[in-house]
Amino acid sequence: MTLHPNLDPELRAALERAPLTLLEAATLTPEAVARQRAEIDALLALAPPPGPGVTVEDRRVPGPEGAPDVRLRLYLPVGEPAGPAGRPCLYWIHGGGMVLGRPEMDDGLLAGYAERLGCVVVSADYRLAPEHPHPAPVEDCYAGLVWTAANAAALGADPARLAVAGMSAGGGLAAATALLARDRGGPALAFQLLACPMLDDRGVTASSRRLADALLWNGAANAFGWRALLGDRTGGGDVSPYAAPARATDLSGLPPAFVDVTELEIFRDEALDYARRLAEAGVSTEFHLYPGAFHGFDVLLPDTELGRAVAAARLAALGRAFRRPPGLAS
Repeated sequence: MTLHPNLDPELRAALERAPLTLLEAATLTPEAVARQRAEIDALLALAPPPGPGVTVEDRRVPGPEGAPDVRLRLYLPVGEPAGPAGRPCLYWIHGGGMVLGRPEMDDGLLAGYAERLGCVVVSADYRLAPEHPHPAPVEDCYAGLVWTAANAAALGADPARLAVAGMSAGGGLAAATALLARDRGGPALAFQLLACPMLDDRGVTASSRRLADALLWNGAANAFGWRALLGDRTGGGDVSPYAAPARATDLSGLPPAFVDVTELEIFRDEALDYARRLAEAGVSTEFHLYPGAFHGFDVLLPDTELGRAVAAARLAALGRAFRRPPGLAS
């Protein structure tokens, strides 16, 4: 396999030592999705539980009208509440290309956020495509957010310091959930963190064309994910911004944002453009572009200089957001 000439030297050396199966995103099919879901379940069954500083529990809460309940996974710091108003609260949405994933995949990350930031973390187990196409995933995420805001006091959380966040497909769903909250007059969000977000179904950016063979999440996998979510509407003129947030024409009135993405991934230009349009709409926005890196590298190779930089930047951004007085945009 030929690695991109712009690849960071430390990442290149690590990849050259890695099994080839870790480096290439196979073309997804329904059969491959079923196999990967089973593999994820098997790996999660062997994972150690989060450390003693966090209590983890699952809740089932009302889903969208006429739909099943939504499972939320809660990460509650052990110890006294942080102040009379309660702890800040992070509402997290996992990744997986709209077709894969479970909250348990992020146990280590989210338990770390809960411990290091002293925040309550709530992670949504939304329905997956293609069995459940749009709007099921985002409506599940929104229903979970509404429950979280309404029950913040019971969770020991401060509803005035409620942030939404996610990675990859979860980053796209976090952006869409923030749009829904704005447009429906729903929970007031203090912040949105969009990590390498999946935002645009059209596949027309330079990065989506030139990096179609990108590591870990390639053009074929991306096309499968969007088609699973949207079917024949993919790339057409009637796609909702709550499915593909890049379609939103008005980004004003959204919460302050943090957006990051890597140089060598399909999502680079759609994330860059979304961050630019947020800023132009008057939304206080922090943006990071990591040179020489590829989608998901920080999960695969966290103990690299760039991997540590990504983790530190996200943690710092959340810390600043949680310390910001309610109602301030910056």
